[in-house]
Amino acid sequence: MKRTLIIAAAATLLLAGCKEKKAMDNPFFAEWGTPYEIPDFGRIKTEHYMPAFSEGIERQKAEIDAIVKNPEAPTFENTILAYEYSGQLLNEVSAVFFNLSECENSPEMEAIAEEVTPMLSAHGDDIALNAALFERIKTVYDQRDSLELNPEQMRLLEETYKGFVRGGANVPAEQQERFRQLNEEIASLTLRFAQNVLKATNAYSKELSDGSKVTLDIPTWEPFMQTCTDRALREEVWHAYTDRCKEGEFDNTKIIDTLVNLRLERANILGFPTHADWVLDDCLAKTPANVYKCLMDIWGPALKVAKQERDIYQRMLEKDEPGAKLQPWDWRYYAEKYRVEKYALDDAVVRPYFALDSVREGAFMVANKLYGLTFTERTDLPTYDKEARCFEVKDGEQTIGILYMDFHPRASKRSGAWMTEFRGQKRDLEGNNIIPIIQVVCNFTKPTADKPSLLNFDESETLFHEFGHALHGLLSKCTYPSLAGTNVPRDFVELPSQVMENWCRHPQVMKMYAHHYQTGEAIPDDLIKKIAAAQTYGQGFMTTELLAASLLDMDYYSISEKQAIDPLQFEEQAMNKIGLIPEIISRYRSPYFQHIFTTGYDAGYYSYTWTAILDADAFEAFAESGDLFNPELAKKFRHLLESGNTVEPMDLYRAFRGKDPSARALLKRKGML
Repeated sequence: MKRTLIIAAAATLLLAGCKEKKAMDNPFFAEWGTPYEIPDFGRIKTEHYMPAFSEGIERQKAEIDAIVKNPEAPTFENTILAYEYSGQLLNEVSAVFFNLSECENSPEMEAIAEEVTPMLSAHGDDIALNAALFERIKTVYDQRDSLELNPEQMRLLEETYKGFVRGGANVPAEQQERFRQLNEEIASLTLRFAQNVLKATNAYSKELSDGSKVTLDIPTWEPFMQTCTDRALREEVWHAYTDRCKEGEFDNTKIIDTLVNLRLERANILGFPTHADWVLDDCLAKTPANVYKCLMDIWGPALKVAKQERDIYQRMLEKDEPGAKLQPWDWRYYAEKYRVEKYALDDAVVRPYFALDSVREGAFMVANKLYGLTFTERTDLPTYDKEARCFEVKDGEQTIGILYMDFHPRASKRSGAWMTEFRGQKRDLEGNNIIPIIQVVCNFTKPTADKPSLLNFDESETLFHEFGHALHGLLSKCTYPSLAGTNVPRDFVELPSQVMENWCRHPQVMKMYAHHYQTGEAIPDDLIKKIAAAQTYGQGFMTTELLAASLLDMDYYSISEKQAIDPLQFEEQAMNKIGLIPEIISRYRSPYFQHIFTTGYDAGYYSYTWTAILDADAFEAFAESGDLFNPELAKKFRHLLESGNTVEPMDLYRAFRGKDPSARALLKRKGML
């Protein structure tokens, strides 16, 4: 171990080569000197990124070179561990840059991303295709049964070896140049796709007669579609949203055609018949056939309910406009109107009980009752934007993490909601625990001069959802960074997030956190009952649009032969094949479907449904126990969250639940049994 440290240190010193002035000028080249070594966002300028990226790449090259040239025989310490802890500067600058590029974007940041993306792709390939490095890793892997490794060490060894194989280590020499080209082109295309979606979203704004305006950000677009009585205006705004990036300046259709075919070619080089086969080989689902079966098992019941909903809304439309046929831009309007009539549940009545701060405190309260965590706002710590709030997270007296929460839309911020990290939890080579720095980003309506940000119930669930991801990162108790926190298979990573939604919506818990922002009155029982009764309302629509998007994703990435793809035609054929009714479209149209073309859910969007089965089954354990905060179950689930990818995920689930999951709880929750 000591010799490994010496070699790694020598390599770092060899290439640290930053002149003293350079180090002083660029904050990435020195310790931050902040509490918990949080990035000192105020010191970071755009001109610092490229030198830091370049230096980070050079340092990791030297570290890899030191591993390869080590005259000692390959061991777990001098090869696997040395590789695991290489590239720390590069990881640090990448985390800061790419996280901020999603919520503090600018033309300068876009230019850097365009320059650095192919550099990082080439660097990744240099490592993945380093034959001498892989030979050392393979040597250790082949000796694994005689090395007396502990379970976490064995998991690291197995995952490292598997990662190299999946990354192209076994690609024949004559195909490696093409493999590198594919990776670089794919990386550049995903970046361009995301930039087009952001620009197209920001490009539209519609002034309304009352002086307000509607944009394509969901917090303004969806309420507009639910309440606008002008059918022609609804149609215009619906098309503005759903026609993004299908033509014109921000056209993504050609990018999709190229991207899907390049991913297929890469999968073929790696020995897989389709891109989906390659992706799923590293997931719980394992095969496309298993994914299709999971989705289609729910599709039938969901489509049946959706058709019933359609018939109701068609009758309502005919009363307003005799002879008119229901269209997609009518659905949300009549769904909301019927919801208000049937359940006497109006968002305007619900929102005052779900002020953003109350919902956030509710999420904190659940984490406290389950896991004993406390959250203290720290206004003295560095932040990247005045709207980003910072919380110190403690388990008893011990600080276990830092949590940033960034809740409101900005022109520089992509739409949606997500959790990420500026630094994941790990132990350093001396065994010291390094706490995580987690970020939760949402896009909720901003407060006004006389009113706080008030959430509808779906948005409240979104906050709990992303906070569940945050807990997965915050509670991590792993040794190795690549196995820690949310570094688990994609069809398992949504379990910690989706299960939190169950506490958000439970009547007992709502009583604890949902208080009227003006009077402080707890949400009344009759409103709780209406919300609870409405939980199964609209599930036909919500489930079919989600499943349609998941099946569209699988169709793109299950093609086994190169072909010219017209995304709009491809999508239409995919929806016709499953019988999606024309009044509903896929949750995301192809030209702005960022999950599968930019953010890593390619051949993986099904995971929201896959893990919904797990989360419903998991929460049922608490409900059946009679105690929503059952200490014994909470301890078991906390172990699942702490373990990251150090244990096979389904083994963790079975250890918590005592059995395999069943879809019954999910169908029951959706009212589809």
